[in-house]
Amino acid sequence: MKKTKMILVLLFAALFSTSAFSAQSLDSLLKQVKQAKAEEARMNKKREAEFLKDKNKQAQLLANAKARLAAEKARGESLKQQFDENEQKLAEAEETLERRQGNLGELFGVVRQVAGDVAGVLDASLVSSQYPGRSKVLVRMSNDKKLPSIPELEELWYEMQHEMTESGKVVRYQDSVVAVDGTESKQEVVRIGVFNSVSDGKFLRYLPETDQLIVLPRQPARRFTEMAANLQKATTGIVPMAVDPSRGSILSLLVQAPDLKERVAQGKEVGYIIIGLAIFGFLLALYRLIALGIASLKVRSQLKHADTPKQNNSLGRVLLSWHNNKDADLETLERKVDEAVVKEVPKLQRGLSILKILAVIAPLLGLLGTVTGMIQTFQSITLFGTGDPKLMAGGISQALITTVLGLMAAIPLTFLHAIVSARSKALVQVLEEQSAGIIARHAEKLHSS
Repeated sequence: MKKTKMILVLLFAALFSTSAFSAQSLDSLLKQVKQAKAEEARMNKKREAEFLKDKNKQAQLLANAKARLAAEKARGESLKQQFDENEQKLAEAEETLERRQGNLGELFGVVRQVAGDVAGVLDASLVSSQYPGRSKVLVRMSNDKKLPSIPELEELWYEMQHEMTESGKVVRYQDSVVAVDGTESKQEVVRIGVFNSVSDGKFLRYLPETDQLIVLPRQPARRFTEMAANLQKATTGIVPMAVDPSRGSILSLLVQAPDLKERVAQGKEVGYIIIGLAIFGFLLALYRLIALGIASLKVRSQLKHADTPKQNNSLGRVLLSWHNNKDADLETLERKVDEAVVKEVPKLQRGLSILKILAVIAPLLGLLGTVTGMIQTFQSITLFGTGDPKLMAGGISQALITTVLGLMAAIPLTFLHAIVSARSKALVQVLEEQSAGIIARHAEKLHSS
């Protein structure tokens, strides 16, 4: 039992303080424990007091926060009321401003509209390639809500006058030009007002999006490019030049028009056959015209020397048949002369039938190409409908081009056939007249003898 008490005493002494080990007796230990207990109670009360004090402080903070919230709500209501009053005052002020402006407000509205329109014109104008960035002030003026100032109105007037002045000038200046292959180089550019610009004998196109001049990938006909080259070389005087009043629209359509080679290619195989037949017919007609011309010259020479017939011309050969049969009777002589004339006629009329056939075949081939092209067109309509005319353009082009080629071949071939036939008939008529004269003279000679 004593041992148990001693253990409890030691435990209490270890819990309260290390000074307990210095106690001389149990009374002193008890006294120290009592003091420690009193100190602990005092500390607990102090902590409870501080806790209660903090609790009261939190309540005070909550009350202060609620008070500030109520004050802010009241302030918000006040600001809202003030905002509504300001809105009403602003509406009244705007109404007063609009009433006092009167027609002046409409005038400035028109100014803003004109500024926007002029800015669009300047952006797309060729003059902007020489003077870039002209429309910035006008774009800002057209988008501005406030009334334009006097300097802005003067700028609008100046840019309009500048555009009108430059539209009547032919100007040379250096600028960057983008070639067809995409390379960019500094070149001399000749600008004809706001209509065309050329460089190195080629027409240019202005791209407002990139503020660049580019060479047209496809140039117009040669006569127009020659005009452009002559204009660029000229220094003084009046030089003829093609001007596009639509500021590029007509030129863009003009360069899309197919040239002669492309039009011929649209005729496809039938077109090439017609061209081949036409060339062959022209060469044949030219050969026969030359041959008949030479034969005509020889016949005329033979007429002047009828007493000395020559073997190198048709009339001379007919006269030789008479000289070789002078002593024959009339019937025999007539047959011999007729035989000589008949031999000469095919030589003089050689190629006429071929020319006639070619003149007839050419339009028939053109009609064949027309039918073929229309068949192709109707096939395109069957497959794709009529929504896109470009799908039918190939067949229609073939139909029209072959018709034109056929007529272009047939008309001159018919004309050449008529000329060759007329010259051939003239020579045949000379032979018949001379043969009839020979027989008549021989008959008179027989009667007189």
